[in-house]
Amino acid sequence: MLNQQEMKIIKHIFFAAILIWSSCGSDESGDDVDYKQEMRTFVQNLSYYAKGFDADFIIIPQNGQELVTDNGDTDGNPVTSYLNSIDGAGREDLFFGYDEDDIATPKIEKDYMLVFLDVCEENDVEVLVTDYCFSHEKIDESYAKNYAKGYISFAAPERELNVIPDYPPEPYNANADDIKSLADARNFLFLLNPENFASKQDFISALSETNYDVIIMDCFFDEEEYTFSEIDTLKTKKNGGKRLVISYMSIGEAEDYRYYWQSTWQSNPPNWLAGENPDWEGNYKVRYWAKEWQNIIYGNESSYICKIIITGFDGVYLDIIDAFEYFE
Repeated sequence: MLNQQEMKIIKHIFFAAILIWSSCGSDESGDDVDYKQEMRTFVQNLSYYAKGFDADFIIIPQNGQELVTDNGDTDGNPVTSYLNSIDGAGREDLFFGYDEDDIATPKIEKDYMLVFLDVCEENDVEVLVTDYCFSHEKIDESYAKNYAKGYISFAAPERELNVIPDYPPEPYNANADDIKSLADARNFLFLLNPENFASKQDFISALSETNYDVIIMDCFFDEEEYTFSEIDTLKTKKNGGKRLVISYMSIGEAEDYRYYWQSTWQSNPPNWLAGENPDWEGNYKVRYWAKEWQNIIYGNESSYICKIIITGFDGVYLDIIDAFEYFE
């Protein structure tokens, strides 16, 4: 018996096929590719596809904020079509962690990022900042500075995003309100790596005991998908208020531990697969404008985004948006 989300996906496949056909004219070799525009188009089409199932489905690209202006610079004009397609903008290292964890981000880098983030806020796109700091003084400073800017933030004590922080003892600006949109949220937890949890149930139980307004997590626990009921359980805070649960998904790199990875790619890689990320073993840059890669991410019932939607997540947190820098 198909559930409601699965029925929506089947009904949406026809429109997705039209969308993919109309947006696949780019040269997959990379010659004469406008790398920034290709990433904008990728995010916009993915957003259109996902919101076809649920108009309230949340789209949050992380980093790559240069995409919000037409020339990719601080003096550019806002790209309204892109800004209208996203609900949030994730940013790492804004105040702490750019060069080293628990160290203040250099002013020149911070001020550069702030210009783009303010463009987002001015266009009703919520900013979510992840600072990497572990000393209590820096954690307090991170939350205070982000709050002063009107941003939602998370001070991550580990760059591996593998712990629920024990400081502060309650989430910054904790509340018992029902969180129905990013605009309602006053804090979030970013927890991707479950290595410190013995089982999927231990992970779920630990998250259920928190009062974060938004949880950003993976769609899988050690390659095992979460169920709809498990994600639905996480949508209630410990204090009884409702919260949002967002799934992480990388669209600028392929990961060799994901369900879509084929063992033959090691010796005979597809033409859209590029070099391995030297900082993250098993992560490979992709020519993200290629139809074959985009088909893995969205546009059909076996795509990554469909798995996320069927599982009941409220949105998706898109990583490696700044992949255009690698190709440029």
